[in-house]
Amino acid sequence: MDNKVKRYYQLKQKQKEIEQELSELRNDIMTYLAEQDVTELEIGRHKVKIVFQDRKEYDDNKLYDALPDPGVWRMLSKSDSSKITSLLKLNVISEEKIRDTYSVKTVSLLQVDKK
Repeated sequence: MDNKVKRYYQLKQKQKEIEQELSELRNDIMTYLAEQDVTELEIGRHKVKIVFQDRKEYDDNKLYDALPDPGVWRMLSKSDSSKITSLLKLNVISEEKIRDTYSVKTVSLLQVDKK
């Protein structure tokens, strides 16, 4: 078991290093695309693309006020976008009821594919 714990620790350290390098590379690529004023570019044998996505960020206090049913609130316990989306799809709550409980944030995702 000692070897497994040791290996787990090593892999977690490596994961942190890889995530840090990925973040730096992503920032460099995003900066380059912004400087070129493009959202899509072919570089070598790769296609680079920025995809914009809107994400809702819920305000727990406003959401709690909009969902006075304690049973529904217990299903959430705190605002979780994926749970809220599921409850909307299941018609447990309505979009109209929670309309003023969130703000929409646009995030940019980087896609890199081989040609």
